[in-house]
Amino acid sequence: MHANLSDDELWRLLRAGDEGAFVALYRRRQSGIYRFALRMSGSESTAEDVVQEVFMILMRGDGHYDATRGSFPAYLFGIARNQVLRRFEKDRFLAPLNESEDEGEATLPASLITHDDPLGDLARQETIEMVRQAVQALPVHYREVVLLCDLHELSYAEAAAALGCAVGTVRSRLHRARALLVERLGAQQTAIERRADAVQCLV
Repeated sequence: MHANLSDDELWRLLRAGDEGAFVALYRRRQSGIYRFALRMSGSESTAEDVVQEVFMILMRGDGHYDATRGSFPAYLFGIARNQVLRRFEKDRFLAPLNESEDEGEATLPASLITHDDPLGDLARQETIEMVRQAVQALPVHYREVVLLCDLHELSYAEAAAALGCAVGTVRSRLHRARALLVERLGAQQTAIERRADAVQCLV
């Protein structure tokens, strides 16, 4: 029953004391919140803590969700973002992300693995890693708009609601962030291609 309800409907049921609505919201949204917090902080333990705090806020009814100001996912990402920023203030040396344990995302999908082209697979794997590191290296105010708009596919308006800023600010930050990524990835891609050429010469 709950699985077919919208986020807003589940929220209303949750406020009325329906525990099943909380479970449904958690199952639907916790993985996205975790990925966002993980990419923002680079720390698995921080991401886990953020997920727990976001849903504790929901359970306690401490939040003030207003559907006229943005979508429910944007509301949750806004809470998560605030939690991550608080942890940045407390601990400026968050543990680096252990990529090997990151929900398997660092591993190529089976459909992309071609055992006849190990060098091609290696290049694709390096590209995935390269993009992840480039995003992680962005300043926080650029990183968060890339994660919200490009990874989680929020609209500019939803991202603005999550960040508590104007839509124009989201647009300008995203434009600058993408330009920085293109610049950094271009330089790194050239380095990868040079390594691949060197390996080819040895084959």
